Amino acid sequence: MKTQPYLSPSFFFVWTFLLLFSYPSKAQNSHYQAPTDPLVQQKLENWQDLKFGFMMHWGTYSQWGIVESWALCSEDWCTDARKGQNYLEFKKDYENLKTTFNPTQFDPDKWAAAASRAGMKYVVFTTKHHDGFSMFDSQQTDYKVTANNCPFSKHPRSNIAKEIFEAFRKKDFMTGAYFSKPDWHHPDYWAPEWATPNRCNNYDIRKYPDRWERFKDFTYNQIEELMTDYGKMDILWLDGGWVRPDSTINEEVIAWGYDIPDWEQDINMPRIAKMARQKQPGLMIVDRTVHGPYENYTTPEQRVPNEVIPYPWETCMTMAGGWSYSFNPQYKSARSLIHTLVDIVVKGGNFLLNVGPSPDGTLDEEVYQRLEAIGQWMDINGEAIYSSRPIAPYKEGKIGFTQNRHTKDIYAIYLAEESEEWPPEKMVLQQIQPAPGSQVYLLGYDKPLKWKKNGTGCMIEVPVNKLEGLKNSPAWAIKIGKK
Repeated sequence: MKTQPYLSPSFFFVWTFLLLFSYPSKAQNSHYQAPTDPLVQQKLENWQDLKFGFMMHWGTYSQWGIVESWALCSEDWCTDARKGQNYLEFKKDYENLKTTFNPTQFDPDKWAAAASRAGMKYVVFTTKHHDGFSMFDSQQTDYKVTANNCPFSKHPRSNIAKEIFEAFRKKDFMTGAYFSKPDWHHPDYWAPEWATPNRCNNYDIRKYPDRWERFKDFTYNQIEELMTDYGKMDILWLDGGWVRPDSTINEEVIAWGYDIPDWEQDINMPRIAKMARQKQPGLMIVDRTVHGPYENYTTPEQRVPNEVIPYPWETCMTMAGGWSYSFNPQYKSARSLIHTLVDIVVKGGNFLLNVGPSPDGTLDEEVYQRLEAIGQWMDINGEAIYSSRPIAPYKEGKIGFTQNRHTKDIYAIYLAEESEEWPPEKMVLQQIQPAPGSQVYLLGYDKPLKWKKNGTGCMIEVPVNKLEGLKNSPAWAIKIGKK
């Protein structure tokens, strides 16, 4: 039987003080609405234990090495990929990428094995991005990977999303379907009669309500397919946050910089959610940026929040520069990725790390190298990451703190500079002080460490000359708890 670590009264005083004054104010958190469904609550708690997930942006656009679907959008920042080409010609060429998409080296089992080796525990895959190309065998459209004029449709693993979900479930991953609410290929979203000035639908829904109803049904039907025919689903990860009720438009949406139309792009999330959870009880729904009952966790993109957030959240971030495949990717180092993981986890979040598969269906060798290096670190230090929750003081300089929600063991994770071969011989914690009876360990070293009180904290002696195999680690973790 495991018991809570024995901590001194001074520790609890400091912890309570910081808990009160370090969390964001209630006003800052008022937008989050916790789910009321007990099954969703439990799934969300379990998901928070996993901490580390794998994401892939993949579609026909990988053949050009451009930023996913965005070259189709007429907003100023999206036009570089066209290189001055006439828009209608570019759009025709883009949609014809379907006729050359043939990733014959696609092997999702290899991807799942590498992600599992890295210590990842859940996956989110782009079943459809904004361009509307379905990476699954949808019966609602011919603009899909299994269409007859897509060469990969003849491949035995042509239903890509299904193959990916099945491969990752074999490794005990939670599975999540990324799905874009806008669909720039559908004639009832971007109607061919009119120009497409920005990312929004291009006709007045108030004048053409039947068109919008058809699009709502199309969206509902595609999501129903994913919830019905693709096995157990844990997460419905909805992108395209400009498709939303007017009542949810806030400063964040306005800051995106496009002209918000006078009409409402309400997709009827209550209807979608009811159906999805009937098919998949306990399903977590992530209607990104649309604060309310269908944003079960929030998703800061390409950034880590500056402070602890006291509700479920996930940083989604790329391993290289962009979300999709690039011909000249600049991959972040394993050290940088591990430090990002720790920074996210000590603030209470999950880390969803994205890579872009290549046109032939492979991952770059650098991806496998990064995943292997992260996995080697997690082999030793994973217990400081999984099932953890934030604990004050959260961070002290290079040290971040976590606490296992089951055992109540506390971990102090020292983030090393590249020049540091070893942890400090005397590691000082300013505001955490183990009480008599506690044991202090360095993960990867099997003997307890000596420590002594130091004001409201402690000083821990690290036997650097005995730490074989731990040299040049990106981070070292100290465990405080009962043996």
